[in-house]
Amino acid sequence: MKKPLLSRRDFVRLGAGATVAGAAARAVLLEPPLLAAQAAPTDRRIRFASIGTGIRGCDLLRSARNVPSCELVGLADLYEMHRKAGLEAYGADVPATGDYRALLDSKDVEAVIVAVSDHLHRAIVLDCLAAGKDVYCEKPMSHNVADGFAMAEAVKANRRIFQVGSQRVSNIVYQKAREIYTSGRLGDVTYIEGHSDRNSPSGAWVYPIPPDASEQTIDWKAFLRDAPQRPFDAVRFFRWRCFADYGEGVAGDLFVHLLSGIQCVSGINLAPKRAQSSGSLTFFKDGRDFPDLLATLYEYDGVAVNLHCNQNNAQGEPIIFYGKEATMTISGNTLTVAPQDTRPQPEGYSLNGWTAAARKQYLDEWHAAHPAAPAALADLETYSATPGYDDTADHLANFFRSVATREPVLEDEVFGNHAAIACHMANYSYFHRSAAVWDAAAKKIAG
Repeated sequence: MKKPLLSRRDFVRLGAGATVAGAAARAVLLEPPLLAAQAAPTDRRIRFASIGTGIRGCDLLRSARNVPSCELVGLADLYEMHRKAGLEAYGADVPATGDYRALLDSKDVEAVIVAVSDHLHRAIVLDCLAAGKDVYCEKPMSHNVADGFAMAEAVKANRRIFQVGSQRVSNIVYQKAREIYTSGRLGDVTYIEGHSDRNSPSGAWVYPIPPDASEQTIDWKAFLRDAPQRPFDAVRFFRWRCFADYGEGVAGDLFVHLLSGIQCVSGINLAPKRAQSSGSLTFFKDGRDFPDLLATLYEYDGVAVNLHCNQNNAQGEPIIFYGKEATMTISGNTLTVAPQDTRPQPEGYSLNGWTAAARKQYLDEWHAAHPAAPAALADLETYSATPGYDDTADHLANFFRSVATREPVLEDEVFGNHAAIACHMANYSYFHRSAAVWDAAAKKIAG
């Protein structure tokens, strides 16, 4: 049998939109900003307290050590060991308490980091704002839609600085991606994809229970606060992300990073119009409420966003922006821009059904109409942060600069609320088995 004039591989290679593998490559190492330069134009250090010194709280304190514009003056946590761990993480001997309200009474405290379970965000943030403190609140901003709007209104009413703690917004790689996206070099972007995958018990929040965990070392009543009352349960305290009473599952823990990164790069600062989720609880059947696989297709104005989180297979956390002119991928602290081959090309594949004379006439006419040789493709570009780069330190530095200067933060309550609403919509769709539709006028999710 004769070989066809054009194989399917040839068709794909010649078709407009194919990325040419032979494009030249250009690699750039991004220089991190000097944290000292990000500080306010003064030697004054912002005195702050940390409420919540568990896993993330301690991470924030370790990063804060590298931010010259701040100084820890107190911390609070409901668990004794967490308080000790927080002191070790920052490396300073400051007052540590089980009741955060004592910190809010101190005039020495100008700002507060809130790194507690999601269901406590609203109450604690509102208390901090009412006490006149500026607030850095860990992601996701809210535990439900109503909480998010209550927090946003309180920020405005109290005229405070408020930053949500999705550190990718300050990441130099994401800032470079935003620059490229805004320039229009990608062409029209109508589809964005993001993954956040893990494959370990720790990645699914199956954390070990400390041997001293008990009602004597943990203020269980204060942890529950407005959540449904129940007997002490150490699993719920340490693995709270698994349970709807306290957390938002993979959407609130992982989707929110993808969503905030996408909002930062694309400039989208709205709640999605619709969300449709699918998923399953396949492996971690340990009494949790949330799935260990969640996939959600979001509809924004002119852009479809497809996210998935899988706790049963680890393939990294890429975010891919598909543009007509180029594809931009962020993976970890590396950004790649790959040009699409949109140069004029004569039709190939469908000519297999034409006579030789008709093919020749078409190709002669096409080449006569396109006498100039196609321009060379742009280089493949790669941008990377330096090894050991800490975007959490950058995000904290940006917050403390805003506290000192009263200039806007990078991730305010509006931005953070929109990302959180998208998380709530993903869960709504999954549990209701229907599309989640955002009603902006009513400020609620409808089925």
